Amino acid sequence: MSTKTSAAPSRLDAFFKISERGSTVARELRGGLVTFLTMAYILVLNPLILIGAPDKEGNFLAGGDTAVIAACTALVAGVLCIVMGLVANFPLALAAGLGLNAFVTYSVANQMTWADAMGLVVIEGLVILALVLTGFREAVFNAVPAQLKIAISVGIGLFITLIGLVDAGFIRRGGGTPVEMGIGGQLQGWPVLVFALGLVLLITLYTRGVRGAILISIIAATVLAIIVEKIAEVGPTVTGFDQDGAPIVNPTGWNLNVPAWPDKIVDKPDFGLLGEFSLLGSWENVGVVTVFLLIFTLLLTDFFDTMGTMTAVGAEAGLLDEDGNPPRTKQILIVDSIAAAAGGAASVSSNTSYIESTSGVADGARTGLAAISTGVLFLLATFLAPIVKIVPNEAAVPALVLVGFLMMQQVKGIDWDDLEIAIPAFLTIVLMPFAYSISAGIGAGFLAYVLIKVVRGKASEIHALMWIIAVLFVVYFAIHPLTAWLT
Repeated sequence: MSTKTSAAPSRLDAFFKISERGSTVARELRGGLVTFLTMAYILVLNPLILIGAPDKEGNFLAGGDTAVIAACTALVAGVLCIVMGLVANFPLALAAGLGLNAFVTYSVANQMTWADAMGLVVIEGLVILALVLTGFREAVFNAVPAQLKIAISVGIGLFITLIGLVDAGFIRRGGGTPVEMGIGGQLQGWPVLVFALGLVLLITLYTRGVRGAILISIIAATVLAIIVEKIAEVGPTVTGFDQDGAPIVNPTGWNLNVPAWPDKIVDKPDFGLLGEFSLLGSWENVGVVTVFLLIFTLLLTDFFDTMGTMTAVGAEAGLLDEDGNPPRTKQILIVDSIAAAAGGAASVSSNTSYIESTSGVADGARTGLAAISTGVLFLLATFLAPIVKIVPNEAAVPALVLVGFLMMQQVKGIDWDDLEIAIPAFLTIVLMPFAYSISAGIGAGFLAYVLIKVVRGKASEIHALMWIIAVLFVVYFAIHPLTAWLT
């Protein structure tokens, strides 16, 4: 008679708890790759946003050199993803935050120099880090009712679905309506076809249970996009600028980057922006009150976006506890807070946790090893930026649509018969895509929750921190009139 004993887990398996979380090394590496491919667009989009406007002195960031910004964007993202994987063991990737970078470009830098603006981002990150280390940020997270956290996840699912549809050109701003399908209600252009075929392939593979469905669909759609561009010569959406500086638009062009095999595969990165920030310059240029309000706006947006993102990723991975909290919450928040400061120190805007991490989780990622593999790919991208640019948005964003569906499934965890949670949950869910803001949805939901409890005579049931959050969100929504009044 013989007995068999299971082999002891490897050090790698034991450290990341790979088997314990029902995963494998191969799935983690593949999930990290999928996450990278889904969010690699930031290497193109972040530079374009940050050079979208000059600072107060008329200077563009990095002199308008997008290659420098892209290299620094990839470097910071790579380091932070690796740190997240090692410290928090959570499949969450980080990079320069969309929305935050636009706010820095169009609302901060126009009042000061770029160095001063990035200094404010560093300060904001340090403030959030202090809130984490004192336990305040985690306490706020724990004070939020579990069903509101579910609503946040569902809302983010709809939000990223809208992002995917808009980036693909499937949904656009309408002529007589806020939005419409395609152009004038008609789907037009080869890029939309690439997106549609990529989505069809993804749904087919996923519903048939094919491993790596998301990655396969991205690669297949990218190959198709390269072939289409080679034959049809579609070109980009913006083909140039007229004599007045207005963009010349090709409405059926590729949304972000034109898929084509690059002339140069490897290029030496330029990290010249690292350390180009000033902590105190903004205080001298615009005054204490304005600086405080700008930091507050950055802080509040970063604070709650991350809360929603890590909840959504944890829910998709099945890693949340009975209170809706992911494992090692404090470590996740510490790394995310450091990321904000690191992004400012590297002059690429605040870095934050990415909801696109759910695409890797949907493909099997469950541990920090996936985040590390994403980070390594970002570091390689500092040298291989031309390769990264091959993947067009239209080939990558079908993954966001599928992930949106997966996150939407959590809606059944909300008690829709309980008005005290149903109305706040509804506002949270709908306002994220409609306002194109995670923070706006969270804020509206939190304020509605407090309001309904008060008007129904249940104010004593409201957690003390929820009162504080409600006041902060009142300030957040009233930031424009407050700024005008105080300045």
